[in-house]
Amino acid sequence: MVESNDSIPLDAEKIYLGGKEHHVCTRCGSVSVIVYGDQDKPALITYPDLALNYMSCFQGLFFCPEAASLLLHNFCIYHISPPGHELGAAQICPSTSPYSADDLADQILEVLNFFGLGAVMCMGVTAGAYIFTLFAIKYRERVLGLILVSPLCRAPSWTEWFYNKVMSNLLYFYGMCGLLKEILLQRYFSKEVRGNAEVPESDIVQACRRLLDERYGSNVMRFLQAINRRPDLTSGLKRLRCRTLIFVGDSSPFHSEALYMTSKLDRRFSALVEVQACGSMVTEEQPHAMLIPMEYFFMRYGLYRPCHLSDSPRSPLSPSCISPELLSPESMGLKLKPIKTRVSLEV
Repeated sequence: MVESNDSIPLDAEKIYLGGKEHHVCTRCGSVSVIVYGDQDKPALITYPDLALNYMSCFQGLFFCPEAASLLLHNFCIYHISPPGHELGAAQICPSTSPYSADDLADQILEVLNFFGLGAVMCMGVTAGAYIFTLFAIKYRERVLGLILVSPLCRAPSWTEWFYNKVMSNLLYFYGMCGLLKEILLQRYFSKEVRGNAEVPESDIVQACRRLLDERYGSNVMRFLQAINRRPDLTSGLKRLRCRTLIFVGDSSPFHSEALYMTSKLDRRFSALVEVQACGSMVTEEQPHAMLIPMEYFFMRYGLYRPCHLSDSPRSPLSPSCISPELLSPESMGLKLKPIKTRVSLEV
């Protein structure tokens, strides 16, 4: 563990596919941050869902060539992992005090200060989306915009509370057992990619299952307990002035939560994209569905894709891929028939 916020020694850093891992000491312990790109560029920070890290939650999006060109052309990426969720994480000492959702939001502030970052773009999935929303409410001047995937904003419903309690008991008694992993995979993915008796599960589900094997159950339980005790953020949503782009799969168990959150945000600054035949983790299951909405979202900040890549047949800037409604000044108007994506509000 790093003992201070001074520069960490080289033997405490690791290189992951061109990114460098830093361990930042915070009030709630050490947190892993993997940095990709030019640190002179604006910062985009990510936060994954329960039991995941950047490799299992954002790899599909960042391995998509068009998304990589859009994001890395405009941003330096900072992948933040929840405590004990990074690749190769050790078990958190049982005597370590439990943390709350507020603690995790404050930890993000400490990470930004460690790297000398000002206002940042945030991208979070489900539990990570909740942490970023809480962070944006507490520290409005530090957030340029929010990209939230299958987000939460209310306290757990009875159904979610029950599932979380079941998962907590499984983690306590059996660790990352087979049943727990099945519950988590249902949380993340639609039935179309989870497979059945006749159809094998997809590669992304198999990869996620393998990565879940690397988690310590006690580390996951700490994050789960913090999320299960989360406060309702509804009253703070109207105070948000950063632009917010929400994605949700229509097969996500948190679909209604995303619709509720959208209804409580200021319509002048928010947009909702629903992706059909998709679960919660749009970043992995249908990352291509995020490209055009993100591109138009970033245009409001004066950010664009590099010109030399715009001739790609799958590029969001390729004229053949742009629906005429997208050029309408009234709204984003996104209607991608192959993936049946819908946008209901203007960004």
